[in-house]
Amino acid sequence: MTTPKAPSSAKIPPVQDEEEDLSIVYPSGDGEPMADNDWQWEAIADTALALRNRYAGRADVYVASDMLMYYRMNDVSASVAPDVYVVFGANGNHRRDSWLVWREGKAPDFVLEVASPGTWQADAGRKRDIYAAMGVSEYWRFDPKGEFFVPELVGERLDGGEYHPLPLHTGEDGILRSRSAVLELDICVRPGLELRLHDPESGRWLLTPAESEAARRYLEEENRRLREQLRSLQTGQ
Repeated sequence: MTTPKAPSSAKIPPVQDEEEDLSIVYPSGDGEPMADNDWQWEAIADTALALRNRYAGRADVYVASDMLMYYRMNDVSASVAPDVYVVFGANGNHRRDSWLVWREGKAPDFVLEVASPGTWQADAGRKRDIYAAMGVSEYWRFDPKGEFFVPELVGERLDGGEYHPLPLHTGEDGILRSRSAVLELDICVRPGLELRLHDPESGRWLLTPAESEAARRYLEEENRRLREQLRSLQTGQ
């Protein structure tokens, strides 16, 4: 796997000339639920955890989900909580309460919003404008129930301060896909409106938590079977 580089567009200058007021407390929660329904939750959780697993060994890559991001210094109201985001060139992947853009030194490189009845319009409007102003290099939106926009996946690349659509295509296998240059992955929608990430270099799908657990159980069962075979051979039974 080659190492993705943080696009220069994700670097942002200081948002204000004034000094930071260190007495201001930036809350770590907004009182809103992570998801409105199971379809939205599964897409968010599976994608975020798959990306965390992919970059687990990279201290300079930070992956977060539904965590408040403050983008204007000294303004507690200037916040947004992306469903999933990835930062390359982060100052460590340690746990955080929130992401303060001016302290961290940059905005995310990749943001994904998963549509729900209460969020899809803001995702396509207000949030899109905020992410463009912040310098988020790629902005993706997914409709897990196919109720709000067609096609169900939208990917956009920031160029000249504006988002431009990334090409989509549907293969003979019925999979809708587009390439994320930032992640060096294919963002795919498999039949049944299943959002998945595919590594074109290895030709493999990034595993969901359920698939990882199934693989772990399979290996445990195989190890148990091999141990029993070995004991049988040793005892001559």
